[in-house]
Amino acid sequence: MASPTEPPTKQASNVDIAPRESGSSSSSHLKGQGNTKPGTKWSRFRDSFRKMEELDPLANKDMTDLEKAVAATSNAHLSRSLKTRHLQMIAIGGAIGTGLFVGSGSALRTGGPAALLIGWILVGTMIYCTLAVTFPVSGAFAAYSTRFLDPSWGFAMGSLYALNWLIILPLELVAASITVSYWKSDVNNAAWVSIFYVLILAINMFGVKGYGEAEFVFSIIKVIAVIGFIFLGIILNCGGGPQGGYIGGTFWRDPGAFANGFKGVCSVFVTAAFAFTGTEMVGLAAAESENPRKSLPKATKQVFWRITLFYIVSLTLVGLLVRYDDDRLIGTSSVDASASPFVIAINNGGIKGLPSVMNVVILIAVLSVGNSAVYGCSRTLASLAAQGLLPHFLAYIDRKGRPLAGIAMSALFGLLCFVSASDKQGEVFAWLMALVGLSSCFTWGSICLCHIRFRQALTFYGRDTSELAFTSQATVYGSWWGFIMNILIMIAQFWIALFPLHDNPDPAVFFKNYLAFPIVIAMYVGHKIYLKNWIMYVKLPQIDIDSGRRDLDLDKVKQELAEERLELALKPFYYRVYKFWC
Repeated sequence: MASPTEPPTKQASNVDIAPRESGSSSSSHLKGQGNTKPGTKWSRFRDSFRKMEELDPLANKDMTDLEKAVAATSNAHLSRSLKTRHLQMIAIGGAIGTGLFVGSGSALRTGGPAALLIGWILVGTMIYCTLAVTFPVSGAFAAYSTRFLDPSWGFAMGSLYALNWLIILPLELVAASITVSYWKSDVNNAAWVSIFYVLILAINMFGVKGYGEAEFVFSIIKVIAVIGFIFLGIILNCGGGPQGGYIGGTFWRDPGAFANGFKGVCSVFVTAAFAFTGTEMVGLAAAESENPRKSLPKATKQVFWRITLFYIVSLTLVGLLVRYDDDRLIGTSSVDASASPFVIAINNGGIKGLPSVMNVVILIAVLSVGNSAVYGCSRTLASLAAQGLLPHFLAYIDRKGRPLAGIAMSALFGLLCFVSASDKQGEVFAWLMALVGLSSCFTWGSICLCHIRFRQALTFYGRDTSELAFTSQATVYGSWWGFIMNILIMIAQFWIALFPLHDNPDPAVFFKNYLAFPIVIAMYVGHKIYLKNWIMYVKLPQIDIDSGRRDLDLDKVKQELAEERLELALKPFYYRVYKFWC
């Protein structure tokens, strides 16, 4: 057993891993590096798809399986080319998608405007307490579960998260085709699906730079649209639209603030959790950022503003401008843009042409989520394979730092989008979504628990947060709040699944809402049985709290952080407040 003053990172951190720049074709560790001549453009393009040769971090036979997993995720050969501006826009607008623009409509109808705000505020506080990144490693939170909790739980969480994005990709492609039908297009939905399918894969084939630049543009458009809607909503509520007439809080009185009482509030939680899906993408992208110590703190602080401004304020206006009993909120599909309360609010204001503009924003949001689906799934699959939790071929990373096998798997599963040509598409996707309906709650709950275990390990080794570039503003107590909130959301969903609103208990309805839970348990227990690993959790002396950090000279890090804090303390009060929140 390692002593409390000497964390067990020696084996993992002393593995001989050659430094490299993943995107460079001239790195000395690349396979077949005998000829260093540039060659033709075609040869460079062809060679970029070859596997990145690496010194095997798992070569040390004395390492335990857990130490091998830590070494593999800490030394993944992903490209490190995401800039601060990419991470900031991913943090601000990355998860603004169909959950906000369309899903909020069904939440408004089942819960009412007050329940809509209660659900989003409570889930929003939980999200705010969840995000903090210390180890920018491959697979991020999936790898954290293996490292700080239990390898079997890490397998279950990583697999569920990857499956979540595998399913979301075809769902979003179909959603994009349905969104286009808003304009009564004569083009078959399958044709639109094909166009969007090729577009998203093409973006991801440009590597992390392609993903970063696309999300940068998508996020700017979404942010501008939401800010524009907020100003427009205030004007419409005050009677400044073409239809005129002051609205105020009329719809909070008639038909009322709550649609279905406490049960309606509980039904909103899961919709809100789905809307926030993708917030954790900042942590996943950390492994491919240029300077995570500088960029990640700034990016994670943006989450507070996104929750406050883009969700709470915009949904407050939605609840003021749209009645919860409006028949248009039913829609023909959970991804039908015509059921968007944002579009309905603008239509109610009598503004011509603007609903189409909002529909374009919804289309961009849908494509943005599809783009994130390929990115998130491919990186998670590569991380799981590197840890030995999935077939090794999925760990294939080429010389440009692209996890090609993971992208190919996403592309293969994405072909399910062509069920849009079938009249059974609704039933197919209902059961697919049932597989991962609670995935966000499992993911966020595990992240919170990992943070709690990390802080316990830090204390166990006699160290403190002075060596951390960024600590959660909500502290470890925020992680406890986030963990408890996720448990409560799953309990509420169990109740709603077992006793649906305005309906009798139905096994089909229950499993469509709660199928993810038994699947996670099956994966967890199956992994235990397969590996004959009956250790229930990683004990504190086994937790590695160093491997994977970009800055391993802790004394230097502490000195730099102390200097930065001293410099900040000398600044005016308003500047210190600004830096705390931004």
